[in-house]
Amino acid sequence: MKKLFKINIVLIIAFCLAMTGCKDDFLEQDNPNNISPATFWNNIQDLRYGITAVYDAFSNGNSYRLVDELARSDYAWSNGWQRPNNTNIYYQQTFNEASTAPIQKWSNLYTTIFRANQVIAAAERLAGTHGNEDTELENTQILAQARWHRAFAYFNLHNHFNSGSVVIWDEVPTSATGYYKTVSSSQEVLDFYRADLMYAEANLPVTWVDGNDERDLGRVTSGSAVALLGQSYLYQGDFATASDYFKRVIDNYGYSLTPHPMSNMTTYDELNEESIIEIIYTLALIDGKSSASTANINQLLAGSGGWFGGVAANWLIQEYRNDPLDFSDERNRVTLSDGSEGFRKYSLRTSYSVAIADDDDTPYYGASKTGLGAPFNVKMTCFWRKHTNWDLAESEREVEGTDGTTISGVNERLLRLAEIYLNYAECQIELGNIDEALLYINKVRRRAGVQLLGPIGSGEFPFNDHDNITYNASNLMDHLRYKEYPLELSCEGPGGDRNIDLRRWGVKKQRFIELSQREYVGTSFQMENEEGNLIWKWGALCDEVAIGDGDPDWAEFQEAADLYNESQHAYWPIPNTEVIANPDLYNF
Repeated sequence: MKKLFKINIVLIIAFCLAMTGCKDDFLEQDNPNNISPATFWNNIQDLRYGITAVYDAFSNGNSYRLVDELARSDYAWSNGWQRPNNTNIYYQQTFNEASTAPIQKWSNLYTTIFRANQVIAAAERLAGTHGNEDTELENTQILAQARWHRAFAYFNLHNHFNSGSVVIWDEVPTSATGYYKTVSSSQEVLDFYRADLMYAEANLPVTWVDGNDERDLGRVTSGSAVALLGQSYLYQGDFATASDYFKRVIDNYGYSLTPHPMSNMTTYDELNEESIIEIIYTLALIDGKSSASTANINQLLAGSGGWFGGVAANWLIQEYRNDPLDFSDERNRVTLSDGSEGFRKYSLRTSYSVAIADDDDTPYYGASKTGLGAPFNVKMTCFWRKHTNWDLAESEREVEGTDGTTISGVNERLLRLAEIYLNYAECQIELGNIDEALLYINKVRRRAGVQLLGPIGSGEFPFNDHDNITYNASNLMDHLRYKEYPLELSCEGPGGDRNIDLRRWGVKKQRFIELSQREYVGTSFQMENEEGNLIWKWGALCDEVAIGDGDPDWAEFQEAADLYNESQHAYWPIPNTEVIANPDLYNF
């Protein structure tokens, strides 16, 4: 039987080979029911579908891993459990090439690149074939958007992985061996994505809004390309070139600071005049499909219905609590519980960035006072409001339209004008222009409702309160690094901005050591509940104390101070999944 079976197999193979020789065209016909590159990329509608797929990859939270990036910076104590227990490998700086965050971040960034490359190849091939001026313009703009997205993916890969040396894909592989490529140098990657950004700058519109039609809001723009070019030079220490790009963003693209900090934190006032790069999420179904965020960021950061995945570090809590009010700003005036007029306890910037237990001026998850909206008595004294739905429901699991799931409709603001102002100010400090730096730092501070920097009566806003300090390059840079950047931008961006900053300033190890030596205690206080009764909030405030007086359960960054190694932890390593799958990775 086995011999007969083998003879039959040989006869079948011989027949197939004969058929191949005689009827070659019959066997090679494409199945008209299957979509392939040969049958799909044929018209402008195909390009529209393609660029939508690119935006879909761009919106995936795995490209940013915000909470994991927070954990390996100085911004957060991150674990998911109550203090003092902490086993988070990113917080402890014990991650490696097999860790989940770098694997998923790498994978999704290259997914974006793969999809963008398909659109780029098709758009370049179809250019000049549409026979219509408007369609040709749309072809060019789709190509520019695809190249922007490829550049943004490489911007993140270059700044976060393997000292900037990663694999460059400038085309779609056409064979199995085409998927094997070596890493390129950091400079080659930098030059590659800058070329894409320059093309995007030249071919994208300043705004996509045409009259009252806002359907295209959220698409990338020429201004966003210029902003990323500026940051690419800032991160390389070319402050003069970066300054020129940032000034163009400030002057030429119609951006402006929003009047209120809350505009950049919640679903309120999304896609506003300050937004430069923003991912759109909504709980509403579009074409029958959900476009909500499934990254769980809101769940990991929330004080109610949350998982303690990332809470503000103790030093940052102190900075938020001590952000000094500008008493000349009418927005800081409030009516106190006894009916008299007084001032806010915390700055507007503090109250809309984080939730602190004794903030009686700002509601939180349906409660009239922050301290009543979440359990602040488990050594978790502060939660980020950013990314969460604290203004819409009593819990993240009770937001209308979520059905108790972890999805969210809060847009992710990846880059906004305030960050460009502060980046520009940093360049001016490095270039010796202290007054210019103060001008832009104070624009951000004035919007935040806090005391301005510099001598009383000085600067653009002489009638606002000032701290009456004369700044030089050294003390102003310290302020920018350890107060202004954190207070304005913590827990924002495409993930990892703080790690890039600490690395390029050369202070990350030193920073962990310094923070590990600070000591804190939990302080209890009484407050009125909704019924007017006094209740205790036990250990609900975090206070820094003198060395020797602290509670060891509140200590932070001990493991990071000991284990952080510049060569191993300054960048994410190339994931082992890539090393295994790509045998040519290091074949220089």
